[in-house]
Amino acid sequence: MKKRYVLRIVYTVLAVLLLAAFIAVPIWYFLTRPKPGVKAISPVTGMPQGTDGYPWWNDSVFYEIFVRSFYDSKGDGVGDFNGITAKLDYLNDGNPETTSDLGVTGIWLMPINPSPSYHGYDVNDYMAVNPEYGTLDDFKNMVNEAHARGIRVIMDLVLNHTSSQHPWFVGSWDPASPYHDWYIWTDTNPGYNGPWGQRVWYSSHGQYYYALFWDQMPDLNYNNPAVTAEMDNIVKFWLDAGVDGFRLDAARHLIENGAQQVNTDATHAWYQQFRTFYKSNNPNAITVGELAGENVGVVASYTQGDQLDLAFDFGLASAFVSSANEGNAGTALGQVKISYKLIPPLQFAPFLTNHDQNRLMTQLNNDPNKVKVAASMLLTSPGMPFIYYGEEIGLEGQKPDEDIRRPMQWSPEKYSGFSTDFPWRSLGPDWETYNVANETTDPNSILTHYQTLIQIRNEHAALRVGDLNVVYSDNPALYTILRVSQEEMVLVIVNLSDAPVSGYKLSLEKSKIPAGIYRAFPILGATDELAELTFTDNGSFKDYVPIPEIPAYGTVIIQLQLTK
Repeated sequence: MKKRYVLRIVYTVLAVLLLAAFIAVPIWYFLTRPKPGVKAISPVTGMPQGTDGYPWWNDSVFYEIFVRSFYDSKGDGVGDFNGITAKLDYLNDGNPETTSDLGVTGIWLMPINPSPSYHGYDVNDYMAVNPEYGTLDDFKNMVNEAHARGIRVIMDLVLNHTSSQHPWFVGSWDPASPYHDWYIWTDTNPGYNGPWGQRVWYSSHGQYYYALFWDQMPDLNYNNPAVTAEMDNIVKFWLDAGVDGFRLDAARHLIENGAQQVNTDATHAWYQQFRTFYKSNNPNAITVGELAGENVGVVASYTQGDQLDLAFDFGLASAFVSSANEGNAGTALGQVKISYKLIPPLQFAPFLTNHDQNRLMTQLNNDPNKVKVAASMLLTSPGMPFIYYGEEIGLEGQKPDEDIRRPMQWSPEKYSGFSTDFPWRSLGPDWETYNVANETTDPNSILTHYQTLIQIRNEHAALRVGDLNVVYSDNPALYTILRVSQEEMVLVIVNLSDAPVSGYKLSLEKSKIPAGIYRAFPILGATDELAELTFTDNGSFKDYVPIPEIPAYGTVIIQLQLTK
């Protein structure tokens, strides 16, 4: 009797548990399921986040992609989202043990919204994708696949202006239109020109509207709170779609103060509230601002006071290219020292070229050795480096803009493996030589050099988040820096000249490095036994010669460890 009673209790409990599960599972599914028609966004895996307390982006190397030119998956001559997805393993296969991929951990996509222009910087609809590139689900699938490989994705956000064909602008000339005050209209021509002397006021329907870049790109009016509110909605839409942040086009021009059209106090204030909004939606989201033409002091002003997370360092980019071209390290060393000093710790984005500049290979007179040493400076630099697609294989091109945004060169086959149809723009020079297929199997290629440098950067914290010490060399061809993180110290020596350098001496006047004898271990470019290095009490050293000779266009990277 007692046994039967116990069994009855057990069966009752089991029945209750089964009923609870029967009810709970559907509720859990309903609450956690993706919305209809929307792919669930996967988390990012891969590299550790926040080495030595820095933000995740300081552990990253980003790669700029013009979707139209990267890879065509559908055979119409235009690149697309599925094409990027198909080539993600080239960028990073998600396996840190392999060395056949490039190793980047971030992607910046140039504009992906519908636009009447091939480049997309005049947007027609901020909450849609260019149908030539695919569907929104194609985009989200690409983001998911990137995240699965440890690659974050940021997109161009064109805040400053829209297309003249945007529904907001069409008819906004009418003062009764709800969108009239979304743009800058005036009854009379204010009469002043733009920052570089260009026309900025255009007549329409008996009035004048303001357009900084072109009459087909009217500027938005951010003095109107409704515009800010709508842009917040747009940002939330894309963060919900899985993007990890935004590259902000024309960041310095957002709000004008009469004839003052650059870097106004109102622009800085707007970014402060913008930061509060996007961080509240995703604390790990990133913004990186385009401040073309500004000195490092102005760049620093946007990365202070809770505004932008990062800003592109155009001065440093120019210095890297100049030093590589001239074979003299002084320009690059001077600029990297200034950037490191003035911009909040490591919060700048070094690069070599981008979609608005002549290609690196072309600027360096088609010399692959100069391209390699420029890459060496970039990928050992403080900050979060950006690589323009094709830079890593020596893609050539000079303006007009279409010719610096040509299709990626994947192979020596027809259309260089970019498409099965004639590309939207003809291929660049030497595409049969400089392409991924050829360079993957060449240990001395530009691509192999990039792969090696990125792998080394990914493996060595000092190159990602280390403090900067500029080392003095008595030979002007040597670019020499010392990067020091909490756990590691790495010395970088790049010979920018076409001749081997011997008889050189390296010195450091002072630093925070503890005194002692440091053993040297080769990371790259050194096979001989390396000389020990002694630091004095003020963190200085003098006349250090780690190896007798630095090869022509050679890159030497050495780890230094304090002896016990």
